[in-house]
Amino acid sequence: MGIDSALRSSGRLRLRARLAAATVAVAAMTGGAVIALAGSASAATTLRGAAEADGRYFGVAVGQGDLSNTSATNLAGSQFDMVTPENEMKWDTIEPSNGSYNFGPGDNIVNFATSHNERVRGHNLVWHSQTGAWVFQGPEGKPADRETLLARMRDHIQTVVGRYKGRIHGWDVVNEAIDEDGSLRKTPWRDGIGDDYVAKAFEFAREADPNAELYYNDYNLEKPEKRAGVIKLVNDLKARGLRIDGIGNQAHWRLETPTMDAIEQALVDLNSTGLKVMYTELDINLLPSAGRGVDPAVANPYANGLPDEKQQQLARRYADIFGLIVKHRTRVSRVTFWGLSDADSWLNRGRMNHPLLWDRQRQPKPAFHAVVDVLKRAR
Repeated sequence: MGIDSALRSSGRLRLRARLAAATVAVAAMTGGAVIALAGSASAATTLRGAAEADGRYFGVAVGQGDLSNTSATNLAGSQFDMVTPENEMKWDTIEPSNGSYNFGPGDNIVNFATSHNERVRGHNLVWHSQTGAWVFQGPEGKPADRETLLARMRDHIQTVVGRYKGRIHGWDVVNEAIDEDGSLRKTPWRDGIGDDYVAKAFEFAREADPNAELYYNDYNLEKPEKRAGVIKLVNDLKARGLRIDGIGNQAHWRLETPTMDAIEQALVDLNSTGLKVMYTELDINLLPSAGRGVDPAVANPYANGLPDEKQQQLARRYADIFGLIVKHRTRVSRVTFWGLSDADSWLNRGRMNHPLLWDRQRQPKPAFHAVVDVLKRAR
């Protein structure tokens, strides 16, 4: 849905024709570079093929439900070389009650990734959301004190990270700790432990798996105030002598916002910390904001598919983004898409969104071909 079948077919034929030469230039991204590679046409038509020849990688968020769908597993297994569990390793799923762990969904995703020779990024260990209320409760319904919260945090991190030690490449240790004004967000973690709760989480994660990479992950980093707060936070972690390997910029963006200039400035500023910069949850929201009582036709304008004009706008947006990544080839270490296809996106939420590179039938959209073309042209 969202792309006329004839357009899809002709687009694929044109792309195959362009890539039919014996040698093509494709771009590869990872730990600091996007470089030109020689490869076959078949390899260049997958994101994975455009990356892995030199150890580079693209990622995707998948859920437990995706693993029972053949088209989803085919897509996840062929197009990407890193997988992020979308919800299966968040606290309320993996430890729904004190000391009771539900590892099944996370194990299934790690096993899938391993069987397809894909890395896994663990998401996430400490967050104020999707964490059971019991975590923050003390005796008689009162808030838990510092010692109780630190013990629960340590036990959780050591148990979860320890289970996957050597199997998960890196962890989003703390998620979304900075508020929009750049201050440390008021959360039950901060209220109960204090401002050093972020540092303690990184300390515990390092103890649990000294070889895993450790990341801080957040959104709206194109806003100068929030970005400054994140930079201050990670520099403080470094000053404490704690391991931190990268900053995740979630990249939940729209067609027009943030501007490419704002995206570029954020990338440069975040990279100035000396850490890896990763786009960790990339998607492009096409739907308008809609409150209660809004006309459904206004709130859900693409329920019957995405018009060609919007398809082309989305393709240009993705081309611009990847053009910027190629330009700053030494600054971007990874790109992860938040969902396999439009059908799988969290942005639907009862409506019909079209934010990713594959449509609801998991067929490539013009945006996919635009990304491949940008990578192909990189020199």
